[in-house]
Amino acid sequence: MATNSGSISFPTPSPIDRRFSVAPMMDYTDRFCRYFHRLLSKDTLLYTEMVTTGALIHGDRHRHLHYHETEHPIALQLGGSDPEELAISARLASDYNYDEINLNCGCPSDRVQSGKFGAILMKHPQLVADCFLAMQDATNIPITIKHRIGIDEQDSYQFLCDFTGTLAAAGCKTFVVHARKAWLKGLSPKQNREVPPLDYDRIYQLKRDFPQLEIIINGGIKTIDEAIGHLNYVDGVMMGREAYHNPYLLAEADLKLYHSSEPAPCRTTVLEQYSEFIASELANGVKLSHMTRHILGLYQGLPGARKFRRHISENAHLPDAGTEVLYQALSQMSAA
Repeated sequence: MATNSGSISFPTPSPIDRRFSVAPMMDYTDRFCRYFHRLLSKDTLLYTEMVTTGALIHGDRHRHLHYHETEHPIALQLGGSDPEELAISARLASDYNYDEINLNCGCPSDRVQSGKFGAILMKHPQLVADCFLAMQDATNIPITIKHRIGIDEQDSYQFLCDFTGTLAAAGCKTFVVHARKAWLKGLSPKQNREVPPLDYDRIYQLKRDFPQLEIIINGGIKTIDEAIGHLNYVDGVMMGREAYHNPYLLAEADLKLYHSSEPAPCRTTVLEQYSEFIASELANGVKLSHMTRHILGLYQGLPGARKFRRHISENAHLPDAGTEVLYQALSQMSAA
């Protein structure tokens, strides 16, 4: 398990294959979710939940930063808008040997806006450039930016180009672009993932106009075949909630996107491997329900999947519940 070494170290980063990644999702992509996803895909790039600079500087940094060594390749997403605080956070992250550090310039929630970071940063491209430079100077881990195609009424293609160009001039080489604009007022985060229309062509054009940059597309992508189609126009694809709710498609990613010669892992084998991990975490005092919530979609689309989900949902929170809940759920499914 990656841990804090107690001293600042600047590891030499390895090249990252960003053809396919699972998006950073608050309350979803915690270390238990990522461990589970890694059992399904060896090659997919995994992202942490967004971690704020304040949480790292003033809170329990080890709780926020530690992960299991099998999670590589793994990227840390930071939320913040103060260059000095982001530089400190990047130095702290260096001790944990992340493969990438990503700055959030796309989240539209009120809580994020009140902290002056997330999507609202798109209004201040020079500040974002200053943040990027401060982070880049603090570590040699690659720094990337995740953002929207626009915000509020500032949603022209020229606005997107100006934002991208300012960051590119500062040295940023990789941009993860959500294909919807964000409304900072009037829409909830969920609505901001659904209501503004998708505009993939705008991101394709961005790649044509900035061919030297690595452009990753995000938003509304639901299948690996769709991802393959996007790769005709951009460098990589990021998938969010579809990968979470239908996680077995990650096994398909290794076969179709990374041309793995190994067969896709069996769902039951994955469940057994995750059960072993759960057992070790239970011994450390972690609640079963914190870990099992991530696997509810493992059998999505198969007969008995609803019984599998229901048994876990109804029993994982009970006192003294253990890994037997998973096997009971599997037997419920077999009896369907």
